Amino acid sequence: MSTDSRKTDGGKSYHTECTGDALVTVKAHEKEEDITLFGVRVWVAFEILGIPYKVDEVDPYKKPKELLEVSPKGLVPGLRFNRYNPPRSLNESTVILDFLEDLAVMNDKTRYFTSHTNPYARGLARLQADHINRTQTEEKQIEAGKEFHASIEGLVALLERAEREILGPAGGSGASGEGELKLLRKGLGVWVPGTMSWDGQTVKFLGLYRAKVVLGRYRGFKLPQGERFNAWLSRLFAHPAFKATCSTDQLYLDSYERYAFNRPNTSQVANAINEGRSLP
Repeated sequence: MSTDSRKTDGGKSYHTECTGDALVTVKAHEKEEDITLFGVRVWVAFEILGIPYKVDEVDPYKKPKELLEVSPKGLVPGLRFNRYNPPRSLNESTVILDFLEDLAVMNDKTRYFTSHTNPYARGLARLQADHINRTQTEEKQIEAGKEFHASIEGLVALLERAEREILGPAGGSGASGEGELKLLRKGLGVWVPGTMSWDGQTVKFLGLYRAKVVLGRYRGFKLPQGERFNAWLSRLFAHPAFKATCSTDQLYLDSYERYAFNRPNTSQVANAINEGRSLP
């Protein structure tokens, strides 16, 4: 992609409906369920756990009544629990993900998560999640593209630390038994080759895909390179649950174009793209 093409505003508008694999998933979740999901940031967790849900593709920029009822600031994601009268709700991605992990424990689906018998392993998984969450939402922490790049390298260092301290040398001597070792390895998710399960918090890595597509196009941003990191990204982006919740690249490019060119009535996302920072 040439520099000139990155400087051309094509006048595209943001999309209000998913495309590609994500649209197929939305169509499969149109019927009424106990839980209604607004927004996509925690969407992958629902797919991983197989929790019944309905997707409501509201326009968060217009902050419709349905969204404000579950998220007072009109921010996504949000959940509405329809079995109650009046309905109950939760918002904020970290809160929702913690709720889904608790729900998984109650429904005996802990095989998807870091072993609950090893608090330290669970803490390391949450440390990774906290790092990526701050990378995506704390704008003051990332002043330029090079710092976003450095923050991703920091995430890789955390994954390597978790592998070293949980699994131990040669990937096996850091746990007390083979059964626990298997669960701890799953806690590292797709970082470990041949392991396709995720810790519930790692769904936040969706932001890396958006950064790759959007910042790569409009600001020439490139993710860190490395054999292990590249292999991890490939496994991450190829995960069935991840793919099922991703739209086509063109949707992301069209929807973020207005931020890239500082059109009127945009938000802080414009500054993030202009400065090569992570997307809020």
